[in-house]
Amino acid sequence: MVEFYIPIEQGSKDFGTPAVKGEDVKQISLTIDGWPISVPEGTSVMHASTMLNIQIPKLCATDSLEAFGSCRMCVVEIEGMRGKPAACTTPVAEGMVVTTQNEALRKLRRNVMELYISDHPLDCLTCAVNGDCELQDMAGAVGLRDVRYGFEGSNHLNMEKDTSNPYFTFETSKCIVCSRCVRACEEIQGQHALTVESRGFESRIVAGSESFMDSECVSCGACVQACPTAALTENSVIELGTPSHYRVTTCAYCGVGCSFRAEMRGDELIRMVPHKDGKANQGHSCVKGRFAFGYATHKDRVTDPMIRDSIHQPWRKVSWEEAIGFAADKIKAIRYKHGANALGGITSSRCTNEETYLVQKLVRAGFGTNNVDTCARVCHSPTGYGLKTTLGESAGTQTFESVQKADAIIVIGANPTDGHPVFASQLKRRLRSGAKLIVIDPREIDLVNAAHVRAQYHLQLRPGTNVAVLNALAHVIINEGLEDTSYIEERCDMAAYKKWRDFIADEHHSPEAMESATGVPAMLIREAARMYAKAGNGAIYYGLGVTEHSQGSSAVMAIANLAMATGNVGREGVGVNPLRGQNNVQGSCDMGSFPHELPGYRHVSDPEVRALFEGEWGVPIDDEPGLRIPNMFDAAIAGRFKGMYVQGEDIAQSDPNTQHVEAALTSLECLIVQDIFLNETAKFAHVFLPGASFLEKDGTFTNAERRISPVRKVMAPLSGKADWEATMDLANALGYEMHYKHPSEIMDEIAKLTPTFHGVSYEKLDELGSIQWPCNDEAPLGTPTMHIGGFVKGKGSFVVTEYVATEEKVNKRFPLLLTTGRILSQYNVGAQTRRTDNSQWHQEDVLEIHPLDAEDRGVTDGSPVRIASRAGEITLPAKISNRMQPGVVYTTFHHPVSGTNVITTENSDWATNCPEYKVTAVQVKVAVEPADWQQRFREFDEQQQAHLSAAIQDSSD
Repeated sequence: MVEFYIPIEQGSKDFGTPAVKGEDVKQISLTIDGWPISVPEGTSVMHASTMLNIQIPKLCATDSLEAFGSCRMCVVEIEGMRGKPAACTTPVAEGMVVTTQNEALRKLRRNVMELYISDHPLDCLTCAVNGDCELQDMAGAVGLRDVRYGFEGSNHLNMEKDTSNPYFTFETSKCIVCSRCVRACEEIQGQHALTVESRGFESRIVAGSESFMDSECVSCGACVQACPTAALTENSVIELGTPSHYRVTTCAYCGVGCSFRAEMRGDELIRMVPHKDGKANQGHSCVKGRFAFGYATHKDRVTDPMIRDSIHQPWRKVSWEEAIGFAADKIKAIRYKHGANALGGITSSRCTNEETYLVQKLVRAGFGTNNVDTCARVCHSPTGYGLKTTLGESAGTQTFESVQKADAIIVIGANPTDGHPVFASQLKRRLRSGAKLIVIDPREIDLVNAAHVRAQYHLQLRPGTNVAVLNALAHVIINEGLEDTSYIEERCDMAAYKKWRDFIADEHHSPEAMESATGVPAMLIREAARMYAKAGNGAIYYGLGVTEHSQGSSAVMAIANLAMATGNVGREGVGVNPLRGQNNVQGSCDMGSFPHELPGYRHVSDPEVRALFEGEWGVPIDDEPGLRIPNMFDAAIAGRFKGMYVQGEDIAQSDPNTQHVEAALTSLECLIVQDIFLNETAKFAHVFLPGASFLEKDGTFTNAERRISPVRKVMAPLSGKADWEATMDLANALGYEMHYKHPSEIMDEIAKLTPTFHGVSYEKLDELGSIQWPCNDEAPLGTPTMHIGGFVKGKGSFVVTEYVATEEKVNKRFPLLLTTGRILSQYNVGAQTRRTDNSQWHQEDVLEIHPLDAEDRGVTDGSPVRIASRAGEITLPAKISNRMQPGVVYTTFHHPVSGTNVITTENSDWATNCPEYKVTAVQVKVAVEPADWQQRFREFDEQQQAHLSAAIQDSSD
């Protein structure tokens, strides 16, 4: 296992230009400085030279960007070719003879470098990136020793800095206008926020007409990473100095699972740099993963265990031993008095696979019940049910990179640019190169009409009608004979298919028949269906806008039906791809966090499966499924459920019908919360166990493409324990012995008991970087693409998905439909991102409302409005926006005081109880003060903060 820090200078080699990819590419033989080499056709001379470890000086070239050829530093001589061509823009040719070093080339390069330095501040000794500057390195590489040109004439040395962005500074005087930042913004992020203004000596990089903060920049950091000088520098580097070593780890935000180099100086984290070899992100990042890591050392971190007998009492800081003993005694007492089924636990999709596995093991083996659930219940549980039923495996089918081979792409119920921005950059890259896009969403998301990207079709459906639209698309495909009959006959259950075909072909599923329900013009659905069905490769990406509905499972199965009917499962560039919301939603499900399934999605009623786990765990396992999260709440209010262990999850803010959740938490005799902050759930707790951030632990996350990636500790846990150690201590205190010495041992146990993980180990992860399950004897290196040649379950199963309108309907009292979502700068309940400078972009949740609806209600932009539903009322500022259609409003849920889930109802998916966050009937009126719940929230928050402060004060006295 990797147990050491890697010096910064041992980072990945930069080949100057991208590698040529593709199968059966012709090999070209040439000679460089007398050394023979064969490379793929299309490779640049610079890339070929670097493969021989021949370093040609460069400034404008980097292998993350296409060759540009502007700096003239990489000139070479090629036998038989006139002049001195640029190595970065010159492709290799058969028999080419290249010279990269001689006196003429050295002189030319020195002269070019001399011109750069003549208009560059010579403050290297005090420069923030001294020792980490390509311009500095290249000046040394070409042997520049003096500059003949003085600074008396025109120059750019006194230009103002742009310090508007909280994370990086743009120092124009140090810019050499190499355009790497501009090209990174265009080619990698696809944002086109930067450009080169003017020409010649007056050329300069600008972010629109204003500052970086006021521009269209999304602060992904691609420009900062691409800059070869100190022109664009992280503020953390300016303040703390350049890092000296790093460890590779995995981001703890969304389900993309980006790989990062955590670059350190001593034990202090200086910056997070996207790892060039990261399979999921390919060296790219977003504002959250790149810059928003400061929460890990924020002053709000609670690093000492605390206990109390009542939520109305101040906390008492205690030792780990006392806190664990207090919690164990409470659990034992409840179990003795009320039985094991009065206890339960909730695992987190923010924690590692190993930690999640231990929590469900603790509940099943230590508590003696299957009452364990996970936050995936309220986001992607319909994915598990729907994909397991149709395709045979509860996971997405592809790699993210697979989108580069898609010809037609459907994005339904997802907003990748905000929720999964690094995947969105890959998606936009494919769209710019010719793929077609269909967006199915009630809101006009950025992909509908973004810079240089535009959807061919936006099916702006009414919230709650996903199944109707998906059925209508399938109806067109079947009735117009656009299905892939040979694929269906070979790969699918024909009896199930014929039943579905007869069902879907019926006229009541036609776009015309569904138009009144969906609000989508029939012709748009017909044209979109034809485009998807006729494409060579059709891919579907979906998010919580599909799953968080009363028909979430039906919609997932309808998506699978659509993909199977068109033959779009089982190869690259196609597939059914759920975009998981949190970093380890996939992993938390894989690890057996649902009350009816043990790790690997195997039902607790299966005696052979139970026997396997009983043999390893040494205790009997209940053969009856336990309680889901909503059932736990109901049972707590009814007095039957008494104790709960919650690791890393904030159910008081994230779950629907907040007042119902609060009533349930208040009813508990013992609530144990393990987290890094005193979150909204912890305010109802009796035991607080301090958690560890992803920077303080070893383990693994599994992303939306089933990619298991290593999480590596870069600093010691501030509380003294990683989460898995605290869980193990609690188990031991309950009398159920656990004795792991390292998370690798937990993974070994997971691999032993879980068929899809049989081949996974920390040693293999160190060797390969990451692994996509299934990884076992049949697939020792993992499985990038699922269902090749056949489905996991054998034959694919078409399922009848009748559209059933939601019970949540508008009326005179509640005439509008509310739907919810996320914003780029914030993450989930905001516990992490609100404690970073990301709050400069999103300081509060707002209600987006169409101008017509606003005018009817006398609502002006920025004015407070009261939003009322059947469940409750809140007040938010209004934002008048054409993104929503009339009759539909939209908000986010990143700030607890907003209370967005106070107004969402308890309606849920018919199969999995996933809440229907996306459809709530509401009324909106002008308001003058916060709603009653918000006033109570502030009072309760002040009380709980006072209880925390008292504990801090007592411990310091």
